[in-house]
Amino acid sequence: MVGRRRTFQSLILMLVLSLGGCASWFSDDLPDPAVHLVKVEVVRAKLLEQKFILHFRIDNPNDSELTVRGLEYRVHLGGMLLAEGEHEHWITVGARRSAFYNVPIRTNLWPKVKEVVKLLKKPEQSIPYRLEGEMETGLFIAHYVHLARNGVIIPADLIPE
Repeated sequence: MVGRRRTFQSLILMLVLSLGGCASWFSDDLPDPAVHLVKVEVVRAKLLEQKFILHFRIDNPNDSELTVRGLEYRVHLGGMLLAEGEHEHWITVGARRSAFYNVPIRTNLWPKVKEVVKLLKKPEQSIPYRLEGEMETGLFIAHYVHLARNGVIIPADLIPE
């Protein structure tokens, strides 16, 4: 009985001592990846439904691979909320590499058509946009990267000739 107890105590001691090495798996001392909105692609624009694809570039500055689990987003155009939602798609970004992450969005601008028409009256004039959200990363334990980007778009640049 004493032999079993010593074996059990030794096993517990080894387990506790080995957990110290696992702590580095969960540390937050690594720099967050940089996320850039590269392009907004219009897929379809109907009266009651518009479909877009947001093209993001994720830059991983770390020496280890980065697993991206999903993205929660809110896109504001001018002062109005254009779209919001979640996209759950897993990708892996290599160490010190970049990868593209495409997010399909669907919205209905019909209730806001007057505001959109006002913004589009002068297609050469820039329109401010704001992107907010969180990107979920990590293989076992989730880590959230907060996103906040501001910029401008020029509608004339999006209209094909």
